[in-house]
Amino acid sequence: MLSFACDYLEGAHPLILKKLSETNLTQEPGYGFDSHCEKAKSLIREACGRPGADVFFLVGGTQTNATVIDSLLRGYEGVVAAQTGHIAVHESGAIEFGGHKVLTLPGHGGKIHADDLKTLLETFHGDFSKDHMVFPGMVYISFPTEYGTIYSRKELEDIHAVCREYSIPLFIDGARLGYGLTSPACDISLKDLAGLCEVFYIGGTKVGALCGEAVVFPSGNAPAHFFTTVKQHGALLAKGRVLGIQFETLFTDNLYFEIASSAVSLAMELRKAFEDKGIPMYIDSPTNQQFPILTERQVKALEDKVVFEIWEKLPDGRTVTRFATSWATTKEQISSLESLL
Repeated sequence: MLSFACDYLEGAHPLILKKLSETNLTQEPGYGFDSHCEKAKSLIREACGRPGADVFFLVGGTQTNATVIDSLLRGYEGVVAAQTGHIAVHESGAIEFGGHKVLTLPGHGGKIHADDLKTLLETFHGDFSKDHMVFPGMVYISFPTEYGTIYSRKELEDIHAVCREYSIPLFIDGARLGYGLTSPACDISLKDLAGLCEVFYIGGTKVGALCGEAVVFPSGNAPAHFFTTVKQHGALLAKGRVLGIQFETLFTDNLYFEIASSAVSLAMELRKAFEDKGIPMYIDSPTNQQFPILTERQVKALEDKVVFEIWEKLPDGRTVTRFATSWATTKEQISSLESLL
């Protein structure tokens, strides 16, 4: 059975497992104060070009989003996101559970537009009754988005400029960051991204790690007692070395970007396999997530042989599906899918 359901079906890259095994009996301090976490932080700071950055390792994406957002907002503030944004759709109300409303903007291929953000903020601050409302206290975007699309440098600059104008932070969810930065359509580097937001995270769970995300405050601007906030949200791993070892491995010899690049390259082959059979794409995604539009007959013909996600139904009865490649996807798997098509 082939599976392209998501990009975290496999365990971890073999080099990570090797390093975990080699260090298994070495005693290290807990909670991220071990030598591997320190080394990983150093490598990440170097990759970001930010020697003074604050770096923290958290256990997973939902915990990371909830922790970062809660740490940056006051009790009366909410977070602005696209209607299709992960925190607005697929996190079970985790942000609202923490006491902060998600304020949504229209999604344009998964992205928000700077003009829409400016209008929202202008309208809010011009409202006589704003003190009775939830204040927009920060902006959340995903890179890549939930539709596999990526922001251009100009789009990020424009959004960040609006955020600076209103003195609110921009937070970039990088759960699939590697797949975005290694896309041929991407016109920024990790160092560029670090200068276009107040905080972002480097996804490990979906890009080769067993689990874990690395939160980066590029300017050394982490909120006071952020470590304590991480623990309050259940996002702190006692055996922090497990996360440190993984990111140390991923950021040694460019491994993170090499395995992400492979996934994107194979996603383009996957996309071509569908298009060669006359099957259209729902959106032009330049990353590891592809969204073929299938008829009911095509869905039934494939679902007994391939695992994929049903994304949404179209008015004409066809179905938008999602096929995702990962760091571990092989050419043989793409060839097998091609044969089934």
